[in-house]
Amino acid sequence: MTSLVRASRLLWLACAAFATAAQAAAPDPGIDANPEAQTAYLPKQAVMGRRFMAVTAHPLATQAAYRVLERGGSAVDAAIAAQMMLGLVEPQSSGLGGGAFLVHYDARLGRVTVFDGRETAPAGATADRFMQGARPMRFAFAVDSGKSVGVPGLLRALELAHRRHGKLPWQSLFDDAIDRARRGFPVSQRLAALLRDNDRLAVQSAARAYFFHADGSALREGEQLRNPALARTMTRIAREGADAFYRGPLARAMVEAVRAHERPGDLSISDLARYEAREREALCRPYRLYVICGAPPPGSGGLAVLQMLAVLEATPIARAQPESLAAVHYFSEAGRLAYADRDRYVADPDFVDVPVAALLDPAYLARRAALISADRSMGRAEPGEPVHGALARHGADDTPALPSTTHLSIVDAQGNAVAMTSTIEQAFGSKILVGGFLLNNELTDFALSPRDDRGVPVANRVEPGKRPRSTMAPTIVLRAGGETPRLRLVVGSPGGSAIANYVAQALLANLTWGLDIQSAIDLPHYGSRNHATELERDPRLESLAPALRAMGHPVSVSSMPSGLHGIEVLSNGLLRAGADPRREGTASGR
Repeated sequence: MTSLVRASRLLWLACAAFATAAQAAAPDPGIDANPEAQTAYLPKQAVMGRRFMAVTAHPLATQAAYRVLERGGSAVDAAIAAQMMLGLVEPQSSGLGGGAFLVHYDARLGRVTVFDGRETAPAGATADRFMQGARPMRFAFAVDSGKSVGVPGLLRALELAHRRHGKLPWQSLFDDAIDRARRGFPVSQRLAALLRDNDRLAVQSAARAYFFHADGSALREGEQLRNPALARTMTRIAREGADAFYRGPLARAMVEAVRAHERPGDLSISDLARYEAREREALCRPYRLYVICGAPPPGSGGLAVLQMLAVLEATPIARAQPESLAAVHYFSEAGRLAYADRDRYVADPDFVDVPVAALLDPAYLARRAALISADRSMGRAEPGEPVHGALARHGADDTPALPSTTHLSIVDAQGNAVAMTSTIEQAFGSKILVGGFLLNNELTDFALSPRDDRGVPVANRVEPGKRPRSTMAPTIVLRAGGETPRLRLVVGSPGGSAIANYVAQALLANLTWGLDIQSAIDLPHYGSRNHATELERDPRLESLAPALRAMGHPVSVSSMPSGLHGIEVLSNGLLRAGADPRREGTASGR
């Protein structure tokens, strides 16, 4: 890292340490209001290891993963233990009631695969699910309702991954989380900030009884929170496997809670019993000396990241300083192009023909890159036409983009790796609490309107059994060449529709600009989701706003609470991990 970058990083960290706790981010006005709390920035140091490494969104989850790795467990084993703990201590972001994409690297075979645990729409879902007459229903009504609850996929995905790559007994991976649920854990700064004045959560009786005092006040930072109901739920799942969740009393309780809501949904016993996780081929593309792999559709984050990096290779961004006007301009323009394509074409490939190969075709990407000017923003980008007639077949959608989510990165002693991003969607999901966990509101990741203004069907419309589009982008990077591709980087982030920007920036910083993973994560965020050019609150970026506006960029300045967690494998085999200073995550290895 150059002395200039190092000095600017230290200056940023010094300024950021005074950031106000619990600021709300508001990236694209009218696109998504971010309910995630922004806790104070805390400078973090890279963590080194020789054998294994885990980075998760909470210290207790990192400890749980570390203990599994220390016992000889696989990366998948450690991911399961960490996720069970995250569902307890970070209930606003993920848990049993949600879904995930897990990207796995098999060191022996040099192979990357994806386990898709994305939620599905119930069999009774119809395309007009979120419509009231000719218009979409009020968004808060859609989100905080039984209508928003999809069939949870997390446990089936973890079960399938464990069947393929687990080493330790399934039951043993729940021990730490069950013990902590019984004994209690201290409410974190972030959780306390999200609970404060959260009337939408407090109106749900079960959630109110768990997260609030008898007088209606929210739990405060440092208070001990026990969850005996979740301990009982996890004990059954540990003993009986995922069937204990998808069949029997717990399944009936979920269905009853969804159907008893003031705005009921149509989740059914058969929906839960029929759910299947999918093992998919990873979506991979060469980049410089590497191969970058992520989750394919219905994930859109992996595709967007690959498109952005490919487009940026045609610009001079590699020679730019990371916090310069040129870096912000080129990165934001690449984001506009990728998000325009994402919004038009990406949906569940079991229902929609997603032109993935055409969207990553070098000739198509070269045409898209040619739209970028060196001194002027293109403004709102139009989607391209990777296949003749594609624009006419796919309508423009109005899918909301909700933040929240969590991410973990793990490398085990055998060199296997997991990058897993999991979610219950918006903070606290649907707010429906069952068995000690919250149910998702993932169905609002579908377009609210099934057709656009021209009457053309939207690719990401609601359909029975369909998986909603996701921007989650768990990523594994391999070194190109050799008979068995070697691991180079494991990274991912929460952050709603901004995830692709967060991950692409970290990859650019580490693989192109040569920053170590912690320094790459520490960089202030910028980019565009094809609306405003978004700048994280930071003196260095804010000083660029006038010049950006002069170039035609509509500029928005806000908090951008990513949760990037990454592990890089150095050329000497050492592991170096970084955790995002914007959240409470930690790294630990040996």
